Amino acid sequence: MNENVQIVFGLLGGLAIFLFGMNMMSESLQKAAGEKMKTVLGVLTKNPVMGVLSGALVTAVLQSSSATTVMAIGFVSAGLMTLPQAISIIFGANIGTTMTAQIIAFNLSDYVYIIIFAGFILMLLARKEKLRYVGRTILAFGLLFDGIDIMGSVMKPLASSPFFLNLIDRVADNRFLGVLVGMLMTLVVQSSSATIAVLQNFASQAAAGTTASIIGLSGAIPILLGDNIGTTITAILASLTQNKNAKRTALAHCIFNVSGSLLFIWFVGPYSRLIQMLSPKGNEVDVISRQIANAHTGFNVIMTLIWTPLLPLMVKIVKKLLPGREEEAVVSASVPKYLDNQLIGQPLPSIHLVSREILHLGHMVQMILIKAESFTLKNCGELLGEVQKGAAAIRAVNERIDEYTSAMFADGSLTEEQASRVTEAILIKSDFLRIGLLCEDILSDITANASQKKQLSKEAVKDLKDSLHQIRQLYDNILRQMINGTLSAEADLQVKTLRQEIFSQDERLRRRHMKRVSKNKCASALTNTFNDMLNELVRMGTCCVNLSDLSVGDVSFHELLQGEPVPGSASPDEEESAILQLVENAGKAAGPVPSPQQ
Repeated sequence: MNENVQIVFGLLGGLAIFLFGMNMMSESLQKAAGEKMKTVLGVLTKNPVMGVLSGALVTAVLQSSSATTVMAIGFVSAGLMTLPQAISIIFGANIGTTMTAQIIAFNLSDYVYIIIFAGFILMLLARKEKLRYVGRTILAFGLLFDGIDIMGSVMKPLASSPFFLNLIDRVADNRFLGVLVGMLMTLVVQSSSATIAVLQNFASQAAAGTTASIIGLSGAIPILLGDNIGTTITAILASLTQNKNAKRTALAHCIFNVSGSLLFIWFVGPYSRLIQMLSPKGNEVDVISRQIANAHTGFNVIMTLIWTPLLPLMVKIVKKLLPGREEEAVVSASVPKYLDNQLIGQPLPSIHLVSREILHLGHMVQMILIKAESFTLKNCGELLGEVQKGAAAIRAVNERIDEYTSAMFADGSLTEEQASRVTEAILIKSDFLRIGLLCEDILSDITANASQKKQLSKEAVKDLKDSLHQIRQLYDNILRQMINGTLSAEADLQVKTLRQEIFSQDERLRRRHMKRVSKNKCASALTNTFNDMLNELVRMGTCCVNLSDLSVGDVSFHELLQGEPVPGSASPDEEESAILQLVENAGKAAGPVPSPQQ
C-alpha cells in the first residue's frame, strides 16, 4: 500500500479510536458518577461565579463541553434556566473541556494495554452496575490513548516530508491561516478535544535532526484558537430549532471564543513565552504537549475572568444582536413545555425534563377536575366542550411523553436504576391521564342524557358533585405531596380519610339513587348511567390512591425536582408555585368537604 495512503488511513483510524474512547468514557462517567452531578447542578445560583464553577465541574465529568453546552441550551429553552445562568455555565464549560488536553499531555504509552485490560476485566467481572461502568470508563481511557499512539506513529514520516514541512511553515508563519486550519478541523470532526489531541500529537514530532517541534508552540497557538472557534458550531446547531433565549445562549458561546481568539491572535509571541515559562522545562518535543494543554487552559481561564464580571454586558450584546421578545416555552396547552430532543442521550437532564413534563400534565388534569366539579345541569354542555379540549391536550402531551421516554430507552444511555425511575414516572403519568379522561366521560354521560331530556335529580347532582369535590381535594393533596415531598399531619390525615370515604360511599350512593327512583325523583332509565358514573368515580379514586402510593415510593417528584433544584432556583419554580397556589385557592373557594348523607 502507498505510504501516503497508509498515513491517511492510520490517522483516520487512530482518530476514530480516540473519538470512540472519548465518547465511551463520557457516557460511562455519566452513568458511574452521574448522580453526583445532580448536586453540582443544584449548587448553581444566580451568582455567575457559581454558574462558572458548575459548568466547569460538569464538563470535567462529562469530558465534553458540547454536551454541557447543549444541556444548558435545552434548559434555557424549556424555561428552567435564565439566560445569564446558561451563559455562566458555558463560560465554565470552556474551562472544564481543557481537562481532556491536560490528561492527554501525560505520556501513558507504556501503560495503555494494561489500562485497557484492567478496564475490560473489571467491566466483565463486576457484579454491581456502577462498578461495570467504572470498568467501561477505564477501558475507554485506554482506548483514547491507544488512538493517540496510533496517530503519533503514523505522523512520524510526515516530519521528513519536504512537501508537508513547507505546508507547516506557511501555517506557522501566518497566524490567521493557522486559525482557519484549526477552525476547519473542528468543524469537520465536531470535537475540539479531538482536534487538540491531534495538534498535541503532531507538535510532538521532531524536526529532522533536532529535538525541536516541527511546528513549535507559536505555530500551534493560532490553530488552538481556531479549534475554540470551531467548537461553537455544535451549540449553534443545537439552538436552531429552539426559542430566542436558546439562540442567544449559543451566540454568547460563539462571542466568548471569537472575542478571545481576536484578542490573543495579536499576542501569540508573548503568550507562548509566558506558557513556556510556566510549563515544565526540557526538550521541546518532550514538553510541547503539556505546553499546548496549558495554553488551552490559560486561554479559557483568562477569557472567563474577563467575561464573568461583564456577564450583564454579554446579555445585552446577545439581546441586541438577536432582538425580540422572549418566547414562551410552550405555544399551546397541547404542546410539551419542557421536552428537548437534544438531551435524550443525556440521562440526568432528560429524566429531569420528563419529570417536569409529567408534573405539567398533572397541572393540566387539575384544571379539568376543577372544571368538572363546577358542573350544573344548565352549564354541563358548555363545560363539556372545555373539558374535551383539555382532554385532547393531555392526550397529545401524553403521546409526546411516551415518544420521548421510548427514545430514552432506545438510546441505551439509562442505567438500570434510572430506567426503573423513568418507568415509575410513566406510571404516575398514566394515572394522571386516566383521571382527566374519566372526568370527560362523566360529563359526556350527563350531557348525553340532558340532550334526551333525561335529567338527574338535584340530589343526584349533589352526590356527584360532592364525590368529585372529594376526589379533587385528594388529588390536590397528592400534588402538594409530590412537590413538597411530605404533607402536614393534618393534610396526611385528610388524605387517609378521603381515601376511605371515596371507596366506602359507593354502595351508599347507589342505594340513595334507588330510593329516589322508587319515589319518582329520578327516572329509572338513568339507573345504569348513574351507576356507570359511580364506577368512573371509583376508578378516579383508585388512580388517586395509586398516585399517593407512587409519590412516596421508589420515585418521587420531590426527589427529582426539589431534592435537586432546577438550576438557578432555590425554591419551586413558577410551574410548581402555580400548582401550589391553585391548590390553596381551590380549597378555600370550595370550602370543607361535604359528606353524603346516610
